[in-house]
Amino acid sequence: MVQILSDSSTLYSVSEGKDVGLVVVPLSVQINNKSYREFEDISSKEFLKIIAEGHIPTSSQPSIGEKEEAYNAVNGEVIDLTMADGLSGTYQSAMIAKDMSNNPERIHVINTRTLCGPHRYIVNKALKLASEGKGVKEILSGIENSINVGRSFLIPYDFAFLKRGGRLSPLAATLGGLLRIIPILELSEDGKSLLKFGVKKTYKKAVMDIIEVMKNDGVDDSYDVSISHAGNDEWTDITIDLIKKELGINVSVYDLSPAFITQGGPGCVAIQYCKK
Repeated sequence: MVQILSDSSTLYSVSEGKDVGLVVVPLSVQINNKSYREFEDISSKEFLKIIAEGHIPTSSQPSIGEKEEAYNAVNGEVIDLTMADGLSGTYQSAMIAKDMSNNPERIHVINTRTLCGPHRYIVNKALKLASEGKGVKEILSGIENSINVGRSFLIPYDFAFLKRGGRLSPLAATLGGLLRIIPILELSEDGKSLLKFGVKKTYKKAVMDIIEVMKNDGVDDSYDVSISHAGNDEWTDITIDLIKKELGINVSVYDLSPAFITQGGPGCVAIQYCKK
């Protein structure tokens, strides 16, 4: 059977991945002079608590050595479904690890061009196909539509994190914080960057803008829709209610991982969807 491998952008811990047949190589975060493998050494809740104490985090992709070790631990073929290249060096590290591994021709590294909710769905779909005995070509064909059809939006809460990450200019971040303007960011089609989608004065109006896009895209039960958040139950509940009211569909809800909290900031909410 083909082994599916990925990183913690899937919002799976190592043990959770093992339970479903997935090999997970975690991303890492650094905060308060310590390094943690996310979901292994630190939870999202613990991470948010340290940030609230005034400490500034950074993040890093899995090491090339970890990837190589994971590849070599599998005897047969491997499909490594990495998070979006450009938002992280995970894909590039995987390609290097592949070349260094035993029999690199059996390793298939795929840039999913996404992260978090859709990434998890794509991996789950690949796991199902692998469990049915499908080969590499059939699995890749089966997940192709889910990779190519979908969109991801981020609504931040803490402007300081976007400012540090270069997503907003210092002036825009300052004005946004003072006026409580809500920016909407969208993952670019190639998955390499976050682009400004729009600005609203309230969170509800921001979500409604995204829902209009979803309506135009024909999002229904044939799509997997997810909300991932960084400790913001209030915004998450508003989002769930609006999507159910306007589209009549259910959504999956996840806690964002420490690596993505590092980029989006505490309180941020990601609204994402991909074709099933």
